[in-house]
This record gives sequence, structure tokens and C-alpha cells, in this order.
Amino acid sequence: MKKKVIIVHGWGGYPEEGWFPWLKRELEKKGFTVTVPQMPNPEEPKIEAWVSHLAEVVGEPDEHTYFVGHSIGCQTILRYLETIDAKVGLPAQAGGAVLVAGFFDVLTGLEGEEERAIVKPWLETPIDFEKVKQAADNFVAILSDNDPFVPLEENKKIFEEKLGARVFVESNKGHFSGPTDKCTELPITLEAVLALED
Repeated sequence: MKKKVIIVHGWGGYPEEGWFPWLKRELEKKGFTVTVPQMPNPEEPKIEAWVSHLAEVVGEPDEHTYFVGHSIGCQTILRYLETIDAKVGLPAQAGGAVLVAGFFDVLTGLEGEEERAIVKPWLETPIDFEKVKQAADNFVAILSDNDPFVPLEENKKIFEEKLGARVFVESNKGHFSGPTDKCTELPITLEAVLALED
């Protein structure tokens, strides 16, 4: 069975940004097929457009389908999983997800009304965590202790309580973004994907 990983960039992101090319190369060395799609209109991400684009990229998920998300990409993955018509009591359809700098209903450090308006639907549209867990039952969250946008404690709590995620807190990684945080390699993501597979 072919193992595949889909890496979903964040708001304003792109496939060659930051640590994505490094992770793609490392996973390919381990025999994974890796896709890093360019998400539509990244400067103004919209839930419906991003979720439907991800669904197209994925095709038919199976237990060898894994996801890695960054920031709003994490929400995109969870909202995509929520749309999979998973049957209660049957095995999960996807292998799991590694969620880096993911957030739920609070984001800090936003600049101005325009940014707040763009992110508002992402913060206010609820996620059905039970449906998400039926579609995939293995989650890892990676957060930073100095992320200017993602408050650590409340997001850590949601990941643990709502998704049963294993949470790792990295030191001084900011928002794990290539341009601002000079984050071009992120070994913990590789370890986390390989652990999902076990």
C-alpha cells in the first residue's frame, strides 16, 4: 500500500516555504509520496475553497493517508476530515495528522480589521470533533512556547481534550514560519509522521 502525506501550508503560505521542502524530501527518502498543494488565494483563505481543494488533492483517503498542516492549514485538515462520511465503529479512513501551530477559537497579534475579517469564519465556525475523530484517530499537535499568534495553554488544552492529540511544545520556534522565524527544518514533524505510521 502506498503511503502518502499531504502537507497543507498556512495563511499567506506556499509549497516552497520554510520547512515544507525539507520535510517533503525527508519523507520521500522514507518511501512516502508527498504532495504540497498550493492552496487557493492564500492571502484571503476561505474555509469552503480550502477544504474542497484539499478534498480534490486527496482523492480517496485510506489508512495510509497522512496529513501535516501549518497554522490555518491545520484547521483546513480538521475541517476536511469532518466532511468524510466515516461510519461509527468502522476503522478510520485516514492514518492521522500532524498539526503545527494549529489554533481554534482565538488568534492573537492580528494586524487590523482586514486580518480580523479574514480569520473570523475560521475562529467562529465550529468543528465537529467527534466526526473528525471518526475519520482519523491519530493526532499530534506541535506548538511553540513563544508563538505570537497561537496562545499555548488554551490551544494545547483543546488539542488534548477534543482530539486526544499528543502535544509537543517546542522552545522559541515562534509560529514555525520560514520567512519570519527562519524555520527551514523541523525534525519533530518527521518523527511525528513516522510515529503515526507505527
